[in-house]
Amino acid sequence: MIIIILLTICSCLEVSAPIKADEIDTLYARSACLVDGSNGRVLYEKDGYKEMPMASTTKIMTCIVTLEQAKLDDVVTISKNAARQPDVQLNVNTGEQYCLKDLLYSLMLESHNDAAVAIAEHVGGSVEGFADLMNQKAKELGCEHTNFVTPNGLDADGHYTTAVELAEIARYAIQNKTFIGITNTPSWSFKEITKGRGFTVTNKDKFLYLYDGAIGVKTGFTGKAGYCFVGAVKKPDRTLISVVLACGWPPNKNYKWSDTKKLMNYGVNNYTLKEVFEADKDFQPVMVEDGKKNSVRVVMDSASLEMLLREDEKIQVVYSLPDKLEAPVEKKCVVGKASYYLGNTLIQQYPIYTVEEVERVDYLWYLEKVFDLFLF
Repeated sequence: MIIIILLTICSCLEVSAPIKADEIDTLYARSACLVDGSNGRVLYEKDGYKEMPMASTTKIMTCIVTLEQAKLDDVVTISKNAARQPDVQLNVNTGEQYCLKDLLYSLMLESHNDAAVAIAEHVGGSVEGFADLMNQKAKELGCEHTNFVTPNGLDADGHYTTAVELAEIARYAIQNKTFIGITNTPSWSFKEITKGRGFTVTNKDKFLYLYDGAIGVKTGFTGKAGYCFVGAVKKPDRTLISVVLACGWPPNKNYKWSDTKKLMNYGVNNYTLKEVFEADKDFQPVMVEDGKKNSVRVVMDSASLEMLLREDEKIQVVYSLPDKLEAPVEKKCVVGKASYYLGNTLIQQYPIYTVEEVERVDYLWYLEKVFDLFLF
């Protein structure tokens, strides 16, 4: 028999100027989400699980895969295929050579499509080979509704993601210090290696200057995808990631900024970081059958579980323990668990274990008890 103990922790929070649900639902984007960067929890979504084209936000994956698969000082030779990519271009020429690091700045600051293909061919052997690496990484991140065909995000059949999965890709990418260093650089100057042709690329991510704590991440636009943007904000107590897809078409290129600010304001104003781990939980001893002791003490290690919670959200803790154990019982034996839920979603589990051993009774033990009864 299992004893279930249910504890509810309320987040009694004070919120200032909260954004109402109907206000955030007026987003221009056809698909959007806001995610807690610490754990990937979806704080808000609007058709966030719908498969959508994502334009140059694709380059987030292009960049992180490259950082993990290649060296920044690699020399990249430009192929004819890379040189003939459509705008937006760095305007590289066939046969030119560039440092891989410089092409990554070109990729992320000005979203150059020729740089993306040059990088893909260098790292993956071909565009198709690099797409395989991108899709492998997507699967590693648990993205089951994402598929990459191109490294630059130009419209292509079978090239899609969801707002929620794109946020997860960005959440992973911003943990890489080099990635953040590149995407937060205002401008970068470099030269082609063989002839010394010079370039300067300037960061086109206006969100870095529009929102306090902004740390990226990437814009995008194609005729099929519309305006897209993946944003990230880092505050002392939280990191928030937003995604807006199909957020208007020309001339409405500023919709993505207003939508992103609205999402971020929702996350900042309506959520407070709370410690929800019950550190002082005291368990009753568990009975032991046929043991030299008739009960055993159980404990749970102290831990920290911080979560962003709205005022109306509640954490439920379910403690599962047996009502009795059969001897012998080993020390540090896991006999139960504490399960933390937000709604129906399991957030975290912690083991409950014994702090001592209990040996099983035997003939000699009974004999000693008999002697004790008669001699004392």
